[in-house]
Amino acid sequence: MNTIKRKGSAPRKIIRYAVVGLGHIAQVAVLPAFGHVRANYVLSALVSGDRVKLSKLSSQYGVEHTYTYDRYHECLRSGLVDAVYLALPNHLHKEYVTVALREGIHVLCEKPLGLTATECKAMIQASTRSHAKLMVAYRLHFDEAHLNLMSLVQSGRLGDVRIMHSLFAQQVRKGDTRLDPQVGGGPLPDIGIYCINAARYLFQAEPSEAFAMQLRNKDARFRRVEEMDGVCLRFPGERLASFACSFGASDRADIDIVGTKGNVRLESAYGYTDDMKQITQIGGRITIRHYPVHDQFAPQLEYFTNCILKDKEPEPSGLEGLIDVAIIEALQRSARSGKSVQVKVPAKRGRPSPHQGMQIARPRIPPQVRVKSPTR
Repeated sequence: MNTIKRKGSAPRKIIRYAVVGLGHIAQVAVLPAFGHVRANYVLSALVSGDRVKLSKLSSQYGVEHTYTYDRYHECLRSGLVDAVYLALPNHLHKEYVTVALREGIHVLCEKPLGLTATECKAMIQASTRSHAKLMVAYRLHFDEAHLNLMSLVQSGRLGDVRIMHSLFAQQVRKGDTRLDPQVGGGPLPDIGIYCINAARYLFQAEPSEAFAMQLRNKDARFRRVEEMDGVCLRFPGERLASFACSFGASDRADIDIVGTKGNVRLESAYGYTDDMKQITQIGGRITIRHYPVHDQFAPQLEYFTNCILKDKEPEPSGLEGLIDVAIIEALQRSARSGKSVQVKVPAKRGRPSPHQGMQIARPRIPPQVRVKSPTR
């Protein structure tokens, strides 16, 4: 950690980050989040296999230190970074996360944490051994709309909440890595994971049984991965969460929750570029609440930084990421067998807290460099 001393003030610790991977999510969301003037973190280094990106983006963001992937170890051992934000394709997470953790570098990793539960366990073990922090970048754990929705479900105002249903659909561009199974592509680990994670924190529980169907159409994009997944999850108390996620349908990202006394819908629930709208109906009375678009990435950076400085276990932890990946594996087994399967995941106490919510204005997004949007 770097320490800065200002005149007339006590020394202040600053966590220095390297962003690893300069693809679409990094350029439109992660790097701009560092543009906010924050008190406790700074962008110190960039890591990429593309020298043009390194040159142009380091200039845009005023970053002095750049490294290619073959110099990743050098970056970690340079003494110039305390933490990394990992924005690489899914199949690279385990390698790059564990290397950093072994060097004592804290890691904030994009979801899914790994391709398999076994990979996730290895990353958690590396974190435990080194005492370096590991957090999964579940940005919605810090989003006011989702935290308020969770509080409403737990308040009892909807009665006994029986059903959650979610839709998450988008048109993925031909040739995008999300259509490549070799790098962990497919709608379930990429967008379906949001629906799984939301069901878990809204029901405050883990599912016990899972059923899934995988569907393909004649579109040439879906020769290697399914176009759509349909899922049902049984939760304790005989509650049901269902969702459909698709890479070949028009944009939708909604959550519906139905209780014995009322219901609520959150529209545009999973994106980070649109306003969200909550429509609540209780006893015939309808209320509508709007949530303007804001920065969903700076809050998790600020939260993770505070966890490092205060030596607190992050929530969402590595275990949070492991559970979602284990559920995905169960759903994949169900889809292959055509039958429901039992879900066995580790017990977990912590859930997102309303106190984690932060509202930070959306930053300016500079021109992107040699990158395409994953959707069309």
